[in-house]
Amino acid sequence: MVADKIEKWQNYPFGKAWQKAFAFLNTLTPTTKDAKYEIDGDDIFAIVMSYNTLKREDAVIESHQKYVDIQATLRGIEGFECFGIDTLAIKTPYDAAKDIAFYEKNAIPHSRINVTEGCFVMFFPHDAHMPCLRVADKHEHIKKVVIKIKAELLNYSSSSSP
Repeated sequence: MVADKIEKWQNYPFGKAWQKAFAFLNTLTPTTKDAKYEIDGDDIFAIVMSYNTLKREDAVIESHQKYVDIQATLRGIEGFECFGIDTLAIKTPYDAAKDIAFYEKNAIPHSRINVTEGCFVMFFPHDAHMPCLRVADKHEHIKKVVIKIKAELLNYSSSSSP
């Protein structure tokens, strides 16, 4: 997992796919239309969405194997709980067509992060995450973007990543 301010994205030498993702991210505003955006075909794409944050009991823990997620809030604040997938029990096995697996909520997260406007969080394939969480138990309608990058396109080693 990586979390930082969007303006510091260049501190991470993940290569050309990373550069393309942040070039796109830096064009977005809170008024960007909710939609799927192609950045580089199926290799890199983004989904801009708006929704209400959830109570923990209504959220889900998920992970992805094919894509790395970069998530950034364009309006509002969203909480994330973060888990190592090796600490979780599988609820719904990995679906390769949808690139997602879901997990039981019987583990303690190793961290929680609140993502505010101007910040991002990135999840590697070994990171499970519970997005959509309320912050300070405050209901909020947020707008965010999830940028999906094929993990194989990033210059990192899964054995040496954070």
